[in-house]
Amino acid sequence: MAEKIKPWYENTFRFAQTNFTEDDPASFDVDFWREQWKKTKAQAVVINGGGIVAYYPSRYLLHYQAQFLNGTDFFAEVAAAAREDGLKVIARMDTNRADSRFLQAYPSWFCKDKQGKYIEAAGRYYSCVNSGYYTEFVPDILREIIERYHPEGFTDNNWKGLDRKTICYCENCQRKFREKYGRELPEKPDWNDETYRIWVRWNYEIRLQIWDYFNEVVQEKGGKDCVWCGMLNADQIEQGNRFVDIKKLLGKSKIVFCDQQGRKANTGMEENAVNGSLLRLASEEGMIVPESMANYVRGRRTFRLSANPKEETRLWMIEGIAGGISPWFHHVGAKGYDRRQYETPVPVFQWHEANEKYLYKRQEVAQVGILWSQENTDFYGRENPKERCELPWIGFTKALTKHRIPFLPIHADDLRKYANRINVLILPDIAILSERQTQSIKEFCEAGGSLVLSGLSGTLSQDGEPLPNPNLWEFLGLRLQKGYQGPTTNDSGNWEKYEAHSYIRISENRHDIFSRFEDTDILAFGGRYCTVESVESLKPIGSYIPPFPIFPPEFSWIREEQKELSLLWAGELAGGGRCVYLAGDFDRCYGKDRLPDHGDLLADVVNWANRDEPLLTVSGPGHLDCKLYRQGEKFILHLVNLTGADPEPGYMQEIIPLGPYTISLQVEDKNITTAFLTVAQQTIPVRRNGNRISFTVENIAMHEMLVLQ
Repeated sequence: MAEKIKPWYENTFRFAQTNFTEDDPASFDVDFWREQWKKTKAQAVVINGGGIVAYYPSRYLLHYQAQFLNGTDFFAEVAAAAREDGLKVIARMDTNRADSRFLQAYPSWFCKDKQGKYIEAAGRYYSCVNSGYYTEFVPDILREIIERYHPEGFTDNNWKGLDRKTICYCENCQRKFREKYGRELPEKPDWNDETYRIWVRWNYEIRLQIWDYFNEVVQEKGGKDCVWCGMLNADQIEQGNRFVDIKKLLGKSKIVFCDQQGRKANTGMEENAVNGSLLRLASEEGMIVPESMANYVRGRRTFRLSANPKEETRLWMIEGIAGGISPWFHHVGAKGYDRRQYETPVPVFQWHEANEKYLYKRQEVAQVGILWSQENTDFYGRENPKERCELPWIGFTKALTKHRIPFLPIHADDLRKYANRINVLILPDIAILSERQTQSIKEFCEAGGSLVLSGLSGTLSQDGEPLPNPNLWEFLGLRLQKGYQGPTTNDSGNWEKYEAHSYIRISENRHDIFSRFEDTDILAFGGRYCTVESVESLKPIGSYIPPFPIFPPEFSWIREEQKELSLLWAGELAGGGRCVYLAGDFDRCYGKDRLPDHGDLLADVVNWANRDEPLLTVSGPGHLDCKLYRQGEKFILHLVNLTGADPEPGYMQEIIPLGPYTISLQVEDKNITTAFLTVAQQTIPVRRNGNRISFTVENIAMHEMLVLQ
């Protein structure tokens, strides 16, 4: 029997895109780009189609055409070249704005502010998600492109409409909101206003409906394997601001087109591996996640036509691949003013193609899981999601990466799905948990799992209001006496201001968590804290030293200590696991200030909760990110050298080779005898000691991927 042919979204792994500018049709060098596709082993090309700018002669006169199209069919030309080379064609859309001609013809399709003024940006007007623009015009354009060019699918760069700080008061929005809820639209963004919270949830529903409808349109016209995908990413704040429920939309997707082109100012390269894991695990683990990776300058400032340092871009690509992302190079403009960028993706893509068989159909392995929730970011984060939600997440993920502890980012709805893989679960100030999510955490602990939680985790309702008797806290024997106190930030360099000059006093009967800190009795703190008491097994292990003057130095002495106020609690759970509660926001502090002691403390808390029995240990110099997978009888270990990549704004220019590294892995399978280094192209022996194997990698430049078999 002939093998069933897989749909394109299950066997297409490398993507190419030149985001065309309006003047490209007049001077496009198709031969150059065909050679670039060949060099990068690309399997699909993302080609500008329509929406904000059409790159083909549309039958719809209001569909704005590229200024230099001059009656040609540019989309057809590029698509034909891609097809001749055996590549899939993905049509790129951008559908949320139109010009003044369109506005004049269909004024009811565009967004208005409270005063009835149309909302615009860069000379284009925002189309309303509740209008015929989304239900009539865009579907007609999708059908037209399918009829003419038969693309495998579509990706839409900007389909989400206005953000949640900008309320549309057009006639469509007013009428539909009134019909559904019997209310007028909220007067302004205000999280304390119930109507605003209802409006936020309504907008999430609308985006889900758009996603379903656009897919219905393209599959009806293009067949069941023709898919429409709006661009997504793993940034919970950014996605929430545009009403994108990452988890729910992933559940509707056959492939995930990710738009997270480079690292943010306050995160490191490790963010991209986390992106890949988070998106895959929140959908189906084997789903393909191509990520648009910018080859232009993208740091604190952006220069669309200049080449990014190749080391920066390549390392970002490699980190994504280590997290299960499929590479997708992205250039802006085909003119090639700065030709340095075209060589940047080539070695990464060629390595990816050569090792494709090890990069898919595998299961991520880790002993630690870290929980996330879009609802928590929205309704707890509210007007300050970075401070309340993102920084604790960054704090823990950065600490785990720095200390070479593999972890799984797990959506709060998916704990039961992944609970049997992990020993330790982290709640980084996940204040909002549903009853079902709380029950799954309790089940995990009752089965012997360990728990690390911080701040207000599990204490708020779905709307972000305090619960009188938090279920999770009753289970743990904790009681919240008072929520966060103390400074939220200490950005001032003025030594006369010392509000955040506080410390933690390590208890005299030192807990094992502090074994790294045997030569000090105090650790810098500088953050906020919650006041709690414990009626069960959790005991205080570190008390609070309130702020005191920094300057002049003669006055820098401890005035008082609040020994009754503990910043850290630890103990054993009835199910056999361990629990640590961070009353002090060390995770938030590390995410913000990156004080090494805070990162060390977070890692030590997790290791203690795991009973100091790590699945993987990697000894050697520098900053190394470690990702471990199982593929049948093989283990696959990615080691990515991030040494020197931390400083902002993200223009890394030099790879610093380091080594040697001694690696130890707990493996019961006694048949594993060798490790194949896919970058160095050599095989090294594996030593066995009981249920652990060990081996040495002498040198790592940018990265190494080992296949243990």
